[in-house]
Amino acid sequence: MKIDILTIFPKMFNTLNESLIGKAQEKKLVEINTVDFRDYTDNKHNTVDDSPYGGGAGMLLQAQPILDAFDALENKDIKKRRVILLDPAGKKFDQKMAQDFAESDNLVFICGHYEGYDERVKSVVTDEVSIGDYVVTGGELAAMIMIDATLRFVPGVLGNNVSAYDDSFSNDLLEFPQYTRPAEYKGMKVPEVLMSGNHELIRKWRLKESLKKTFLKRPDLLENHQFSDEELVMLKEIKQELF
Repeated sequence: MKIDILTIFPKMFNTLNESLIGKAQEKKLVEINTVDFRDYTDNKHNTVDDSPYGGGAGMLLQAQPILDAFDALENKDIKKRRVILLDPAGKKFDQKMAQDFAESDNLVFICGHYEGYDERVKSVVTDEVSIGDYVVTGGELAAMIMIDATLRFVPGVLGNNVSAYDDSFSNDLLEFPQYTRPAEYKGMKVPEVLMSGNHELIRKWRLKESLKKTFLKRPDLLENHQFSDEELVMLKEIKQELF
């Protein structure tokens, strides 16, 4: 996968050279290319923003430098390309979207600043995306979050390719509780079922705990969840145990 990032603060993405994403780049699983679209301005002052037509507060990012930077990207003929505009008005990013993005050959992130974009920037955009119902100074941090979440689904990035699919939200449920050594610490013991070696009992325990955790902390996730017969029985048991 190749990831192109259009931004006026390319140094912010140096953090992507660390941890799992840094290793993924070393293994050639992903190529990350940052482009300072200020380099593509057509004015002597290298400005990338201007006041909006019709008046109003703040400044807008101009279409010209962003679209010229986009046009300069290599591999424009890639079939599986998504061009992602970081925008508070966009669709809210979630785990399913990350999994969907991971199927692409090329992701292009356009990071904004100021009061927004000239609407003509959207002529090349396939996805307008937000990380939540709040506003941050620029799109760089949002892009890093999306890149991190997406690359977890690219084969080889994680040590265990199954891990991303067991994460919270991957199946509309929060992740079950996890434990490691020692088996007892300050009187707190690991559930015996996890040390039983019985994989079917462990599977059932984890599923029930995921349902319980989701029911207590994020019941909204269950509204559209497609329950299996097993899960319906477990949820009934959970409610009886709690109430």
